[in-house]
Amino acid sequence: MLRFDNLSKRYSERLIFQGLHHDMACGCVALNDESGSGKSTLLGILAGTIEPDTGEVWLGGHSLRTAPLAAQSALTYVPEDCMTYPDQTGRAYLNNVASARQTALTRDTLDLAERFGLTPHLDKRFEQMSFGTRKKIFLTAAVLGETRVLIADEPVGGLDAAARAVLVDLFKTLARTRTVFFSSYDTVFTDACAARSVNFADLGGRG
Repeated sequence: MLRFDNLSKRYSERLIFQGLHHDMACGCVALNDESGSGKSTLLGILAGTIEPDTGEVWLGGHSLRTAPLAAQSALTYVPEDCMTYPDQTGRAYLNNVASARQTALTRDTLDLAERFGLTPHLDKRFEQMSFGTRKKIFLTAAVLGETRVLIADEPVGGLDAAARAVLVDLFKTLARTRTVFFSSYDTVFTDACAARSVNFADLGGRG
């Protein structure tokens, strides 16, 4: 469901990575590498927010280069700092995501929001939320619709122990039928998710 081949990226004179490739179906994979190695850059490329210098990405069998709309429709992306429009409320964001995915804000979604402790915060604006609350709103959106790939950049950042436990359950549940690909420094969280840990060397290249 997530595939990328020959990905390379350079900023000015600095080569971030080159020749990366990976192919995975259902399951959970954690990208663990040193700080500054390019993890966020890679995840941004996979999510279509950063252009690679070379290579191609497929999401749910659709090329991000030649069929971007179909590819994006298969994706849930959780960036490190989850901010939409500052004056948008959490509930409005979830409703917008549901509409884009041709579904509705279901009881299951609201139950997940409640487990994350979001119920008192859904009608706050994003600018009024903490870093962790914004992240939990984006993570809750992962259950809306029938996306095939979840990409998350440092998803446990800003989460307390209770929310981390909910996230472990969420990732393990989604990984039964979807691809979950996330970056993390937290090996305890990675192990709890039963995720396979990889680094850039495992992906076939480094800068």
